[in-house]
Amino acid sequence: MPFVQYLESAKEELESLGCDKQGLHILHAKEKIFSFLIKDLKTPAAHILKQESLAVGADFALPKDAILYQKPSYCGILMLTRSQSKPLLRKLSAQPFGLKEIAKDLQKHMHTHFFPSQIMGIVNLTPDSFYADSRKCGKEAELRIIEMIEEGVHIIDIGAISTRPGSDSISETEEMRRLSGILDFIQAENIAKRVALSIDTTTPKVAHHCLELGFSIVNDITGFHNPLMLQAISGYDCTCVAMHMQGNPKEMQQNPQYQNLFLEIEDFFAKSIESLQHHGINNIILDVGIGFGKTLEHNCALIKNIGHFLHFGCPLLIGASRKSMIDKIFPCSVDERLAGTLAIHLEALRNGASIIRCHDTKEHLQALSVQNAITQTSLLKDRTC
Repeated sequence: MPFVQYLESAKEELESLGCDKQGLHILHAKEKIFSFLIKDLKTPAAHILKQESLAVGADFALPKDAILYQKPSYCGILMLTRSQSKPLLRKLSAQPFGLKEIAKDLQKHMHTHFFPSQIMGIVNLTPDSFYADSRKCGKEAELRIIEMIEEGVHIIDIGAISTRPGSDSISETEEMRRLSGILDFIQAENIAKRVALSIDTTTPKVAHHCLELGFSIVNDITGFHNPLMLQAISGYDCTCVAMHMQGNPKEMQQNPQYQNLFLEIEDFFAKSIESLQHHGINNIILDVGIGFGKTLEHNCALIKNIGHFLHFGCPLLIGASRKSMIDKIFPCSVDERLAGTLAIHLEALRNGASIIRCHDTKEHLQALSVQNAITQTSLLKDRTC
């Protein structure tokens, strides 16, 4: 006979049903209901929010006397799923009575709940990375991977090609040669079972090979605009990091210019997302590409307003670790840029980023823990209305 069972989480059961991958992505977004207390909302705005919430399948709970307009403002509780949040925020962004500001606040709150903050550690198997201490090979690279796992990093990003400004590309054969030792170690020690592994590459063969070995993330600085790369990752249940870059590493910092910085990056992301989804990839991370074809002014504007790109519904990655923009603000060597790096990354997290790609993982994990503690404490306010 049929029976009903309550599920604390439907994630595992949905996967066991045998739904297709795209369907699972859509269903996960509908699974959990998020609730937000909204205080001192003008009465007309409260009724607009109620109406717009119901229109997308969500709800905004109000006191029973709100229908009578007995007070100039009301408190209410907004209840919605991740999938409902996207159309609702679009609608609220065009409404009066302070609802535009409510939409911005909700967007910042929701990215924290939808996309928990994560630290992505870097392993550079290159002889010419701009930060000498990050260059690892052989046993050093193996020890660094184990060290980061023990520290508690969420993702380890491994790359064998330098992408610093002015760097030259290398052959596919050379890239595979540099990776071979560490890939053997990863396979022998079952590293992919202990931490999420990301391959930082623009080479389709390398991406395909790493996915076969258990890597779960492909980090492509060209934003997956190479059809061969899309073919190489198609069919894998992987996450893709699509980064924006103007030009190529050899020439990207030679007087970068934009007619409209945000619109051009937005158009780039839209095309990357469309291409990836067309090939069955729905788990997408967006990276604005700090220092990749950007001036100091461009970088600062992107860090300050990174939340602009949250409307795509994807986690946002920021990677400014020890980059030269710090030296342009406060002259210092690469070895002296840790403090500036932490300042940039914490500000990016506050503004909407959720994944930090960095060299100094232990320091970033500490900073993230402290920031989270402060943020949680700041939420413990009087919640009466």
